[in-house]
Amino acid sequence: MELKDIDLNLLVIFNQLLTERKVSKVAENLGLGQPAVSNALARLRKLFGDELFLRTSSGMQPTPFADQLAESIGYALGMIHGAINVKNSFDPAASKRSFSLGMTDIGEIYFLPLLMEKIQKVAPAVSISTVRNTSVHLKDSMAAGHVDLAIGLLPQLKAGFFQQRLFTQQYVCMFRHGHALDRKKIMSSDFFAADHVAVVSTGTGHGIVDEILDKNSPQRKVRLTVPHFVAVGHILQSTDLVATVPERLAEKMAKPFNLKYVAHPIKLPQIAINLFWHAKYHKDPANQWLRSLIFDMHSDG
Repeated sequence: MELKDIDLNLLVIFNQLLTERKVSKVAENLGLGQPAVSNALARLRKLFGDELFLRTSSGMQPTPFADQLAESIGYALGMIHGAINVKNSFDPAASKRSFSLGMTDIGEIYFLPLLMEKIQKVAPAVSISTVRNTSVHLKDSMAAGHVDLAIGLLPQLKAGFFQQRLFTQQYVCMFRHGHALDRKKIMSSDFFAADHVAVVSTGTGHGIVDEILDKNSPQRKVRLTVPHFVAVGHILQSTDLVATVPERLAEKMAKPFNLKYVAHPIKLPQIAINLFWHAKYHKDPANQWLRSLIFDMHSDG
């Protein structure tokens, strides 16, 4: 198959179908009639010799071959989009742009206070919204421009995405002031003898820590399990529970909740926190501005 045999508009529709999974929504986004989108899909099926999308109760689901094409087509369209929009400019002081960031509850606690303080000074009319990295189809949402940037440990964002390291951090053991473990260094035996609150943060890189800790003998005595980190400070403040948390979260929670944290007695992997964006917006001035702002504020170097 040669490039001259392919209508670029068909690939745009293919990419939209991957994101929206509904012919009606793609038609609305592109300003087309539904018959035009259906006709384009028929041409794509004939071109590739594959059904590409199958109708289901939850929308148009891509076939394995469509999934195979997705990253390469998304990357190619992204580079073309970036090239033809390279001359656009962005004035943060005058902009009323709304940005969407993919992050966890830890990300909101750690990044948002400083980010919003900075934006109020340099871009007072710019607004920010956040989505959970696990609550949306992140790859498709970023390709469609619904999510501008994502922050975290996100190994699923590979082909078609750029990434920039912000920092790495350790896990620490955290508890209230005056706890029986309130000393400069704790032994693993004391750690496993304590009562624990465990955070089951599904879809994030933190799950591996629970696997490591719970393979130990003896195992943690988990008295409470919660689905996110946001309540941990309140819980530790008024109980004798201990928690395993990322160090930069511990830094943010220690003073407001009168907590302490120490080096973890168990050897745990470091967490690499990266900033991600889709290739389609690599040269987009607004995207460049926001990611530079975040990088300058939070990068270790």
